Amino acid sequence: MPRKPSVQLYSVRDAVQADLPGALARLAEIGFEQVEPYGFHERAVEFKDALAAAGVTAPSGHAPVIDSENPAAIFEAANTLGITTVIDPFVPSERWRTADDVARTADRVNELSALAHEYVLTFGYHNHAWELENTVEGRPALELFVDRLAPQVVLEIDTFWATVGGADTPALLRSLGDRVTLIHVKDGAKSTDTSTQQPAGQGEVDVAAILAAAPQALRVVEFDAYAGDVFDGLAQSFAWLQENDR
Repeated sequence: MPRKPSVQLYSVRDAVQADLPGALARLAEIGFEQVEPYGFHERAVEFKDALAAAGVTAPSGHAPVIDSENPAAIFEAANTLGITTVIDPFVPSERWRTADDVARTADRVNELSALAHEYVLTFGYHNHAWELENTVEGRPALELFVDRLAPQVVLEIDTFWATVGGADTPALLRSLGDRVTLIHVKDGAKSTDTSTQQPAGQGEVDVAAILAAAPQALRVVEFDAYAGDVFDGLAQSFAWLQENDR
């Protein structure tokens, strides 16, 4: 039986800004039953109404929790929307250069994970390329980060950016095991030029091997950018996953 993937709403950010209910309705028409909102704490009431109207759920969501002065408000918004896993999607490259950098971020994530637990939430982190590109003591910064994480912290591995960052992404996923509860699925040229991204199965990323290496992870389809109609690109990715991810 095909899995039921989610979709990161950043892919359709222009449509979300212009007409949130309409954007969610179009995704539901494609077949998506789950979505991953970004910045949901800024529009929690709107998101709640739009999710209900479209008949979709949001098991995970992105928000800038690590640098927030009020993370509790973000976790409260997650509860409002039925989100169970909150992911911080971005700590910039300059904060992944030294062992002290990595330790500070990991300790902050552990602290936030404990707070999230009070809201019956799981907290985790989403990578870009630099956590793999930047090395500390001869190891990718991401490895040191994971070594320092509390057991309850989860990871959402962006499999495209891990690949661009030089990782053997299937091997990385196998090494991280069940800590990886979500993966971003995207394809295209192995390039930082996001305009070259393509629907799953049409680019240079070995998406099939990635999926096989993380059977436990919820698949979240995403485009950082897309040269064509992004809803059409998402529909192509959805169809490919329905055929190839069983």
